[in-house]
This record gives sequence, C-alpha cells and structure tokens, in this order.
Amino acid sequence: MATHRPHTALGRRPFLALLAAGMAGASRVGHAAEAQVQRAELAPALYELAYSPSQKALFVASAGGFGENAPPSKLFRLDPHTLAVQAEIALPKKGFGVTLDDASGRLYVGHSVDAAISVIDIASNRVLGTVQVDEKVRGEDGKENYTYFLRELQLDATGQRLYAPGRGMKDSALFALDAKNLKLEKTITGIGPGATGVAMDDARGRVFVSTLLGRLVTVDAGSLAITRNVESGGAEQPLNLAFDAASNRVLAVDQGLESMPGFQEKMQPGFVSHHPGNRLVALDPETGKLLHEAPTGKGPLTLRLDAARKRLYVTNREGGSLTVLDSASYAAIATVELGAHPNSMALDEASGTLFVSVKNTRAAARGSKESVVRVTL
Repeated sequence: MATHRPHTALGRRPFLALLAAGMAGASRVGHAAEAQVQRAELAPALYELAYSPSQKALFVASAGGFGENAPPSKLFRLDPHTLAVQAEIALPKKGFGVTLDDASGRLYVGHSVDAAISVIDIASNRVLGTVQVDEKVRGEDGKENYTYFLRELQLDATGQRLYAPGRGMKDSALFALDAKNLKLEKTITGIGPGATGVAMDDARGRVFVSTLLGRLVTVDAGSLAITRNVESGGAEQPLNLAFDAASNRVLAVDQGLESMPGFQEKMQPGFVSHHPGNRLVALDPETGKLLHEAPTGKGPLTLRLDAARKRLYVTNREGGSLTVLDSASYAAIATVELGAHPNSMALDEASGTLFVSVKNTRAAARGSKESVVRVTL
C-alpha cells in the first residue's frame, strides 16, 4: 500500500468541496412555469440525502464540524412534506455520502475522511455496525493518514454488494463490500489517481468509476476485475456519474472548477486543461466516446436521473441553481434558482419531488446551519 499522505496536495477545504453537498416562495423555471421551493435550515456541514418510500422519510447526513467544540456528526430523519426533524441519529464518525436499500430498511453512510462505512436501520433509527475499509499508513512527512478518501457509495440492485471508490493521489481503489454482513470483499486497485464518481449497470454487471484525470474505468461485478480504462470523452472533471439504462449511456457532470487544473497537474505532471467544463456529457460506456453534451450552470456537481419522467437534474454548486434537462434529447427544460451552493439530491420517484442539500458560502459564520430544500416542479 502506498505511504503518501493524500490530503497534503489537495487540502481539506478543496476535498470537502469535492464531497460537496421556511417557504422560500416560487422560483422561476424556464419562461413559463414555476417551481415551488420550500427551505429549512438544519445543521452544519450537510452532504448527501436519501428518500425512503417505505418509511416516508428523508434522511440527511451532517458531517458536524472540525476542530474544538465542533458539533457531532448526525443523520437527520425529516418529514418529507414539512422538512421537520423527526429523529437525530448519532454517527460514530463524520458522515458524508449515503445510499439506501429501502427494501431491507438499511441506509449506508460513508465516513469519507475516516475510510469507513456504517449501516443504519431506518425503522429503529439506530446504527447497526461500522466497517473500516482502509488503515492509516505513515507518510513521507512522518505522519499517519489514510491512503484513500471515500466519496460516493453505490449499492447494486439486489442490495447484496456495496461499492465505494477511494480517492488517492497516486492511485485510487474501488472497495467492494458484502452489504448484508458489512464485510470488505475486495479492494480493487489500479483505478488511477483521483477517483470520484460511481454508477452501475446492473443488467450487464458493470460498475463505472470516473477520475479527475478524465478517465472512465469499468469493473466487472462478477470477477471484480477492471475490464476497461478509457478517456471520458474529453470531460476533464467527470465528478459524479449516473447510468441511463434506456440509452446505454454513462452520464457525467464535467465540473469545470477553475482551481482543479493545478490539482490535476500534481496527480499527472504536465497535465494541461483543454475544456472549461460546466456541462453534462453522455458517454459510450465501451469506448468513452462523447455522444452528447449539454451546458449547465457554473460548477455542476451532482446529477439525478428520473427515468420515469425522462428528466435529468443537475445541481450547479457555483451557479446556485438546479438545471433540468430532458434525458432523451438533453434539451434544457428549466433552471431553478436555489442560492448559495446546491450540493446533493434525493428523489421521491412516486411524486417527482426533489430534495437538495444547500451549503453555505465561505462568508457564513463557522458552524452555521446549512439548508435542505424541497423542490416540486
């Protein structure tokens, strides 16, 4: 295992930006319709969300804070209609990414800076267990730290296996876990520097991982071996992914963060940026060929596919907005202004209601509460 200290070059604030995620009145959508946006201030350091149809509840991860007297990390359970807090679940480590197995009533929380994953029983609101996927190693500076940092979590359709990319500076890994027993099955290395997004094609048993050097890596879910490593269609910052089964395309946001080329050059000396990003791209999963692109707001961060309604939602962190696209044509349908820094999304697939975590600006007081918004289109 490498002994470098991965956060030295990136720093905590830029890394958390990579992780990042009352009635406000109606916001304009396109030129003809309106979206209803309901907002609730909740807690500091909000990141990912998950909506449970079985529990009729929205779950939101708060990482808490850093430093002395920082608030603890919690998982909040909210009423999805009023955004009122129904329960607060203390987490054993700082929570960032989440993914839900609603059929089994299990929600998985990624502890990104602690290289661990916990599982929560959403009926009883209690932590069932935590697994460590990486161990600290001593770096060149003599300090101990984890080799990999977690971001997104991806559960397969059966709920049996959980995937978690681990971002590293020299190489990254994909952790494959037995989800039911919360045990690490395999650490798949060779992903390349800067792993970020993950998506899955359950029908063909393919797991896709993107990297901040513009690569799309495919892992076979049966053998847990890398089968392809191709360019991601010219997208230099393919931060987060989704798989569109209807079109057999991998969708990615190309973030366009202005400070990212310097970080990319540290991972790959001589790296030169050729595209400003700020777009959504559709890629051929076999070749990585760019099949389509669509402009977004500034700094697209996460995307959510609503296959039933043929809608694609993109949060624009720097633009303070939500872009709504047609998932078949990629034509722009609407823009919803959310303010500050929209981060992560969850979808109530039955109603089409969207939930978004909205982060504060840097000017906000340390420890200030961040918001969850409920968007009905």
